[in-house]
Amino acid sequence: MAKADVFFTSFKATNNENLLKKLHRLMKTAGFESIDFTDKYAAIKLHFGEYGNLAFLRPNYTKVVADYVKELGGKPFLTDCNTLYVGSRKNALDHMDTAYLNGFSPLQTGCHVIIADGLKGSDEQLVPINQEYVKEAKIGRAIMDADVVISLTHFKGHEEAGFGGTIKNLGMGSGSRAGKMEQHCDGKPYVKEELCIGCGSCFRICAHGAPVIKNGKAHIDENKCVGCGRCLAICPKNAVKPVFQDSVKLLNYKMAEYAYAVCKDRPCFHVTLICDVSPNCDCHAENDIPIIPDVGMLASFDPVALDQACADLCNKMPVIEGSCLDDNLKKFGHEDHNHEHFHMNHPDTDWQSCLDHAQKIGLGTRDYQLHKI
Repeated sequence: MAKADVFFTSFKATNNENLLKKLHRLMKTAGFESIDFTDKYAAIKLHFGEYGNLAFLRPNYTKVVADYVKELGGKPFLTDCNTLYVGSRKNALDHMDTAYLNGFSPLQTGCHVIIADGLKGSDEQLVPINQEYVKEAKIGRAIMDADVVISLTHFKGHEEAGFGGTIKNLGMGSGSRAGKMEQHCDGKPYVKEELCIGCGSCFRICAHGAPVIKNGKAHIDENKCVGCGRCLAICPKNAVKPVFQDSVKLLNYKMAEYAYAVCKDRPCFHVTLICDVSPNCDCHAENDIPIIPDVGMLASFDPVALDQACADLCNKMPVIEGSCLDDNLKKFGHEDHNHEHFHMNHPDTDWQSCLDHAQKIGLGTRDYQLHKI
């Protein structure tokens, strides 16, 4: 397979070209106008951010993309699917409220918000893909109804996938609630009792009632657990531990196959911004200190190459003092930069397995040519 083209520009702006104009130029240079948008519905797949999180992409960037689609004759809409966990985006009403509170209103972005899997997360389309781990992907119907898919991704760390990039945005993000359960179901955590303080954080965050508190310690009912990983992230004492390694790889494999289901048989274009690189997903109702400085904006037709390029650029960046990544470096004794940022940020993750599998199934290639503009 030939190298994929990935286009990059920094966040350096001038009096003549602000970042919004620069994003437009990046997309144009990367070939956005080669897509026929005439009278086509274009799904702009992004993450609206959990309420309380401030690391998600600014709505101004979505307006650039939406206006560009309209300029080319298309009909854009912003979209995401409901979450598996308890939070501000677990149904379409709460999800839209959160999107608007975070600035993604039609007045701000120039297009409407459609929650792809409907009111309760059950409006899905079954997409036959006959892959190794997923035979029939459960994708939010509005995403599958679109003629064109554009991913607009905030690149950041992730407690299960290693990082949240384009494949995570498309694969996990486009799955209905049942689709998310299918992707998560092989990894079920347990509680290390000597670390547990019985605070109940895991119980409160779980949508399925899996954690229970007995004798001042949490326990997880595996029959109820769907493996979404929210309890791992919320535990203040890191007492909730994942059962690895195969489960991490299976999550990544399934995520790649779900992204394949979203992208197959129609035009797709991908934009990623590496800024406010928080240690965890924007699904959190908070965001910690970024782990590295801002890097820039990238665009490509190849989601695998794009994620690889983003990871490579991030790994060249210095670590921000006081961040979770900095804390882990000091804890594990790798202050000499002889490490991989995202694995060090979440040592139990394996993001490379996702890209390996994505390349294997034909979603894209890890080999790329970076064009700086």
